[in-house]
Amino acid sequence: MLKDALMAAARNNAEWCDIVCGSHGLAGRTDADAWSVPDRSPQWYPDAVTVRPGVDAEALLARIDAGPGASVKDSFADLDLSGYGFRVLFDAQWIHRPPSAPPVGTPLAPVTTPDGLAAWAAAHGGGKLFRPALLADPRVRVLARHDDRGVVIGGAVLSGDGPYGVSNLFTSTDDPRDIWRAVCATVPDAPLVGYETTPDLTPALSAGFTTTGPLRVWLRA
Repeated sequence: MLKDALMAAARNNAEWCDIVCGSHGLAGRTDADAWSVPDRSPQWYPDAVTVRPGVDAEALLARIDAGPGASVKDSFADLDLSGYGFRVLFDAQWIHRPPSAPPVGTPLAPVTTPDGLAAWAAAHGGGKLFRPALLADPRVRVLARHDDRGVVIGGAVLSGDGPYGVSNLFTSTDDPRDIWRAVCATVPDAPLVGYETTPDLTPALSAGFTTTGPLRVWLRA
């Protein structure tokens, strides 16, 4: 079960990276080993994501622009790219929440217009990373929480068609557990996957997620 959830999370994250790159006009490639994009991906997004253990490092790097600024999401933390000029940017844990877990929190509202997305992106801090093309993709749900004045004070993205990948969570409140619970309440009958670095795991675990395995992101400075 944990292995299946881990594999599903890696594939889902690869798909989300492909969606983001596609919204910037970058065509990715996916096969049994990995997803990759031959030109530099947008800021904060990797140039490759492995989708199975044991991928050959040289073959993977041959698929991308492996020069300075390149990054690789090592979904199973089993690559050693140090000999190719890369260093570990961060380690994290894949997480999973089954649909059987009881819903908690208040659901988030969908973002459906370019103006709404611009306001969401400004609150998120992602700027021009999030483009209107995302709103037209049936695999993507951009979600927001608003205050009484209609100002965006939190949000997240759900991607995929089951399990849903949770990413880009943010909140201006003091308690990040609220936004995790709100995401779960938005799709209470669906399995959810994602990843978090160790310092940010606690809010996700409090909403019913469990860890399923390690991942590592490599960067060529």
